[in-house]
Amino acid sequence: MGDHGDRSFEELVEEAAAVPVDGWDFSWLEGRATEARPSWGYQRLMAGRLADPALRSALDLQTGGGEVLAGADRYPPAMAATEAWPPNLARAGELLIPRGVVVVGAPETGPLPFPDAAFDLVTSRHPARIPWDEIARVLRPGGHYLAQHVGPASGFELIEFLLGPLGEEHRRSRSPEVEAEEARAAGLELTGPPRCERTRIEVFDIGAVVYLLRKLVWWVPGFTVERYEERLRALDAVLRRDGRFTAYSSRTLFEARRPARAGRS
Repeated sequence: MGDHGDRSFEELVEEAAAVPVDGWDFSWLEGRATEARPSWGYQRLMAGRLADPALRSALDLQTGGGEVLAGADRYPPAMAATEAWPPNLARAGELLIPRGVVVVGAPETGPLPFPDAAFDLVTSRHPARIPWDEIARVLRPGGHYLAQHVGPASGFELIEFLLGPLGEEHRRSRSPEVEAEEARAAGLELTGPPRCERTRIEVFDIGAVVYLLRKLVWWVPGFTVERYEERLRALDAVLRRDGRFTAYSSRTLFEARRPARAGRS
């Protein structure tokens, strides 16, 4: 846990509220929070696919600050990445353009600024929204989609501490079964059933909570310290008493392909 619990609520919150939250580098949380990774190792899988010498072109959707894609050793001859949020887009450009990646701004819901059948592979780690029709359109016949999605009820232990109990419709959101149907409706076929795991998150001080809620803006939409100060102070008391707060992330490994013959189910 470190010595963060020796500092006051105000000190921890003020520090976390001032830290930049662009990109997907979570190193600021070292010693303040941990998250277990799914057993399949998404970045390793993605890097292996990108290194395939038969691959001619690939697209990484909603690349964030480009940190995950930058971890791959090799890219195909044509490699592109998209991002919607301007601070992340700028960071991704700094990391990826020197390595020959085309980095472009594009909305999360599409349309994508690429021609039909442009890519052999489309990848994405934790897309906020999944533009299935656009993914199917830009994949060549026989091309593949490989992604790690955020699954249902991810981080809800922390979210519900602040917001109170959420309805069943929130718990069903991001259901792998629903996403599979959406993929099929767009004309893709699954190459295997989605793999789902829940992994442990531990947070050790209230500053880490504030940082996460500023960065993961969809967890508590409209979050500000002022608006949620009462609940944050209650959580701070739990952290000082127990030394940690435990939640669980939900992850889905999703693989699909565009059939060699065009068509929609």
